[in-house]
Amino acid sequence: MTIRINAAFDAGNIRVVAIEGDLIDLEIAKDHQSDFYQWFHFRVAGAKGRTLSFRILNAGGSAYPFGWPGYRTRWSTDRQVWRQAPETSYANGVLSFTHRFDSDVVWFAYFAPYSMERHHDLVSRIALQPGVTHRELGVTLDGQPMDCLTLGEGPKQVWLYARQHPGETMAEWWMEGALEKLTDAGDATAKLLRSKATFHIVPNMNPDGSRRGHLRTNAVGVNLNREWHAPSAEKSPEVLVVRGAMDGTGVDFAMDVHGDEAIPANFLAGFEGIPSWTDELGGKFYDFARALAAATPEFQLDLGYEKSAPGQANLSMSTNQLAERYGAVSMTLEMPFKDHEANADAEYGWSPERCKRLAHACLDTLAGMIDRI
Repeated sequence: MTIRINAAFDAGNIRVVAIEGDLIDLEIAKDHQSDFYQWFHFRVAGAKGRTLSFRILNAGGSAYPFGWPGYRTRWSTDRQVWRQAPETSYANGVLSFTHRFDSDVVWFAYFAPYSMERHHDLVSRIALQPGVTHRELGVTLDGQPMDCLTLGEGPKQVWLYARQHPGETMAEWWMEGALEKLTDAGDATAKLLRSKATFHIVPNMNPDGSRRGHLRTNAVGVNLNREWHAPSAEKSPEVLVVRGAMDGTGVDFAMDVHGDEAIPANFLAGFEGIPSWTDELGGKFYDFARALAAATPEFQLDLGYEKSAPGQANLSMSTNQLAERYGAVSMTLEMPFKDHEANADAEYGWSPERCKRLAHACLDTLAGMIDRI
């Protein structure tokens, strides 16, 4: 049979350079109107019974080439369960992996994909739950809806939003876990949180980049997490409508959910360096991080980003902007494309299921300090 490689689907991204026998040379396409690239997602048909070797030739020019060492490609035969390809390596700017095909069709991806179709399934399912209100805050440049789900009746205003960078699909897996927990009628923690707070949840901040198979930008190559100081309808309507909705409610607690290409751990980044920093406000962020580390082995405090110096915070980034703008306990959660090294899983790596469990732990931690926020 002839080997067929295809990425013409929701979140697909790959270009075929050459197929020579059992060796497949590929390239990742750049985000539209941008030089960012790293996300890939494609399927291979017609290779059953063969062992193929794949080479992504332009991996060395990607946005974060330092993220490739130690990384493992994900693969699936049913698009439900995603495993790591153990024979993944990176050398001389080329990412290589090998796969033995025991089925007619296999999908490969940078991380377990979260399609826009699954997003709409999630929104429709959660919107039908008692006490949940759905709002379409606006539309993207491609005309896709910006969905926001609201639940709870408490006075604290909590905003959870994810996937500003569309290739960081672990962020929406986290969101699925958070929404399932918050709408679970039998969950005592969720009941407490709904009584103490009103949750405003944007599961996907960047639908256009998600559908287009981008790593980091929207339909016109804009990094949304550099737009929060001055969003515009022309470049970043996604941020414009969400920040506008935040202005309407105020924000007491905010979590921006992401993925990190290089660091093999889950960690939080705060808002050090904002002009209005106080030790009291910052202490609430540090308390949350310490409590989360105590609550689950899937989180740690040793690895993470450098803190901004006093007065040097980048206010175009959402976590800093929300802390400065609203006095919010604001934070960025980062999850790995690799694995949480402290308790690694050789077969599945950091997985959708673990993303959802971490979401549960985050909400349990928030419940323990919601009165102090």
